[in-house]
Amino acid sequence: MNIEIRTARPDDAHDACNVLRRSISECCTDDHRNDAAILAAWLGNKTPDTVTSWFAAHANYSIVALTDGVLAGVAIMTRQGKIVLCYVSPEARFLGIGKVLLRTLETRASELGLSNLQVTSTITAKCFYARNGYLEGTTAQTAFGTEGIVFTKRLTASYGKKAPCRCGAAEA
Repeated sequence: MNIEIRTARPDDAHDACNVLRRSISECCTDDHRNDAAILAAWLGNKTPDTVTSWFAAHANYSIVALTDGVLAGVAIMTRQGKIVLCYVSPEARFLGIGKVLLRTLETRASELGLSNLQVTSTITAKCFYARNGYLEGTTAQTAFGTEGIVFTKRLTASYGKKAPCRCGAAEA
């Protein structure tokens, strides 16, 4: 399987919207518990027009994953380092697509000079973020009525080493 990651384009919005809607409704049942009101609230803004606007927003870095030419995943990160979403289609779960999307966001965040990333995870994705080096923090109520878990990841492993002090060195 070949995974291609590229910047999201407006013509990706329809397929990306389908990935979002299917992933949420089919894979995130631990979160929405098949509650019609929660599901309706969560899916309410997942329309092609809204997704197009997210892709077009200068404040966002939006990417898609394609496998064999088919859109299989979508991720968006703000330029301040908040991962807004990272979803893969139900049939693409556990194939490494989410991990490649996440690594691409992390690389871009580092290029932007960010030292940390933050994401409010679903219960469904909790183990995914933990496996990928994100540290679990507090819980947070989402706008659509589910409980999320705030995760953070430090992107810089360590601070650069200081040059040794030569204060006591003999002058030549």
